[in-house]
Amino acid sequence: MVDQKAVRNFASQQIGNFHNARLERLQTLDLKTLLKKKNPYLFRAKNILTADQLLQGVLDAFLSSSEEELFGQFLERLAVFVSELSFGGRKSSAEGLDLEFDRDGTRYVISIKSGPNWGNSSQQKRLQDNFRRALAVQKQARSNIHIQPVLGFCYGKVRTIDNGLFIKIAGQNFWTFLSDDPDLYIDIVEPIGYQARKHNEDFVEKRAALQNRFALQFIQEFCDINGNIDWHRLVAFNSGNLTNQP
Repeated sequence: MVDQKAVRNFASQQIGNFHNARLERLQTLDLKTLLKKKNPYLFRAKNILTADQLLQGVLDAFLSSSEEELFGQFLERLAVFVSELSFGGRKSSAEGLDLEFDRDGTRYVISIKSGPNWGNSSQQKRLQDNFRRALAVQKQARSNIHIQPVLGFCYGKVRTIDNGLFIKIAGQNFWTFLSDDPDLYIDIVEPIGYQARKHNEDFVEKRAALQNRFALQFIQEFCDINGNIDWHRLVAFNSGNLTNQP
């Protein structure tokens, strides 16, 4: 059984790094970079009338995507740590894979994703190619060992499936696979919440200040003298590029 105290300590420490990275990304944001990445026609179609409304939507979209990425990285590090404690897991040497460990005569080579809704078709095909390459390399090095590719999801209720190339494991089954502890997937919730209130209060305060600064800049650059959003100017900034054509 995995050392739960060590897991709790690791999770509590690493969740602080997640919050720090979240704040760092917030503080390095630039209004014009954000506006270039978002669809101004959509905001117009939704009848957005104020700078604050528009910036709320822009920031929500950016931060949601950013936080998913950062938290996914945290969960992947935690999964590697758990397998390290349980079965001597280690960072995989195979291209595009995250983890490997030996157990009961089988070497598991593992790609870790935070959840089951990941990647487009080309990314999924690339993962399959990475698994095939890892199988070939491992068998050349040790032809007598059974190699089992695994695609593991840190959350989700996807049932365990063996598609012939790799096994897909999610949620409770995945954490149990890494630790032999069927309750670990619930036990890690508490350390993940370590000082969450303090971290989030700090984040909300800094986000509010940033949104206020962006609103002032937006009004100065993308509103008319009456304070209305100048959609022509905003769309031209976002998409005007005819003069750049060859």
